[in-house]
Amino acid sequence: MVTAETAPWKGRSLRAETLALDGGLVIDPATHAIAPGISMSVNNVLTPGDGAFSADGVSDLTALPYLYARWTNPTVRQLEQRMAAVEGTDEALATATGVAAIAATFLTLLKSGDHLIVSDVCYAGASELARRILPDYGVEVTAVNMSRIQEVAAAFRPNTRLVHCESPCNPILRLTDIAAVASLAHDRGALLSVDSTLATPVATQPASLGADLVIHSLTKFINGHGDALGGIICGSKALIEKIRSRAGVYLGASLAAQNAWLILRGIDTLFPRIRTVSQSAEQLAEFLSAHPAVRAVTYPGLESHPQHALARRQMRVFGGMITFQTAAPHAVAERLARKLKVAHYAFSLGHQRSIVVLLDTDEMMRSTYGLEGAGLDDYRAFAGDGVFRLSVGLEAVEDLIEDFDQALRP
Repeated sequence: MVTAETAPWKGRSLRAETLALDGGLVIDPATHAIAPGISMSVNNVLTPGDGAFSADGVSDLTALPYLYARWTNPTVRQLEQRMAAVEGTDEALATATGVAAIAATFLTLLKSGDHLIVSDVCYAGASELARRILPDYGVEVTAVNMSRIQEVAAAFRPNTRLVHCESPCNPILRLTDIAAVASLAHDRGALLSVDSTLATPVATQPASLGADLVIHSLTKFINGHGDALGGIICGSKALIEKIRSRAGVYLGASLAAQNAWLILRGIDTLFPRIRTVSQSAEQLAEFLSAHPAVRAVTYPGLESHPQHALARRQMRVFGGMITFQTAAPHAVAERLARKLKVAHYAFSLGHQRSIVVLLDTDEMMRSTYGLEGAGLDDYRAFAGDGVFRLSVGLEAVEDLIEDFDQALRP
């Protein structure tokens, strides 16, 4: 069995672009096939004494022979090793969805009496889990604007165990200075987890900036084809095995082998895809900034982004996500849904096709963030009545520009 210690990329100074293809790759010993196969079997034959009926007391499930697919699966294991290689970490744990990865992290590292600091604006599943569910189990939660380092520092308590952020955050593309927040957390004995779904390792490797855990919704840009759910947590072997032995066994959110195989296929083209969508997004953002129907555009690659300097320092490319605002956004949303011919009006993001959707401010604040006080004022000052979240795909950027131009005009 290939392990993190014997994996083929260990000890080789390969670049991330190569690791996206070769990290964790196992040539089939029977057929010599290069492309990863799919191991769909739930059960595996074993020798008496090699396995265990219970995972209780097993410190490293990946050291066991393959026994039962809920614990480990050969196809899923290749995906975990590939993502660990690309993120520059020792290990990774794949889960059924991105939310499952966040839940696994929270429910392993936090217990009653602990304190979590979370970004005041982040993915809805993470925000609602942190603010609505964790307090039911005695976990204290403080939401803070992660772009204001003084506010992050002030939020720490003696019982703070974890800081969780996104960079860029969904949907307003605000950045977190990962190195600065990591330093704050470590000085106070806490861990930092970073949801890097929108950046991808093409743009940012949070572990290299001090993050303890890197989380992705694999459903999005990593898979890149809009046809498989998945999530992953990357980090040190000790931390990942702690999460695997608890959440990976007892929460049951295992990734299906079929989805792991599809996502592995997506990782093969991750770097050229993200570079392409980043180039297109920059051109599209510049076009939208000058469009008469658009009031404001937010994109880390634009000099108008308030954290453009941080983006240049922390991101190799600026990603495929844009937000923009218009007058009468609900009327514009209806017009886009009706008139777009190349892009699609739909939820989700990170697919090969461009997707845009209106996120209504009142709904976001009420149902997702529960913002109040300064947080509410900050969000409404940014979003107005709503923001359009645009995930740029692989279409010719000239066609996207023409499509949005005709759709935005009354």
